Amino acid sequence: MYRHILIPTDGSRLSKKAIVQGVALAKALGAKVTGVFAAPPAVPMIYDDFIPAGYPDPDEQARSRERRARLHLAVVEAAAAKAGVACKSVYVANAYPAEAIMATAKKVGCDVICMASHGRRGLAGVLLGSETQKVLTYSKLPVLVCR
Repeated sequence: MYRHILIPTDGSRLSKKAIVQGVALAKALGAKVTGVFAAPPAVPMIYDDFIPAGYPDPDEQARSRERRARLHLAVVEAAAAKAGVACKSVYVANAYPAEAIMATAKKVGCDVICMASHGRRGLAGVLLGSETQKVLTYSKLPVLVCR
């Protein structure tokens, strides 16, 4: 059935549930997993006449995101190791996480995406939509949504 499962994570509680379910599915099927963490790239703030106090250094922003990626991807790696499932991890800097998730799935040869159902709620969810909803709408691969 499925041989390679992509498991996106953002470090949330629901994302951790999806990791557990995705790894369990991989174990049952004899599949491997790839964990992915997608975050916007560090972008410097540009002002015409001044640099504000506390100006965030883009290099430090990038290092912070990479540390966060390692932390969240370690959860996928630990779950896979505990279950005896082969696992790789990928950090992608992209302003559009859903796009990064789908591109990563294609690039590493996944045949299903297993992700959490959460996203924005209320007006923000209506206006912006959730990353899960975007992946469901545009992915050419099957998407397993975990609650």
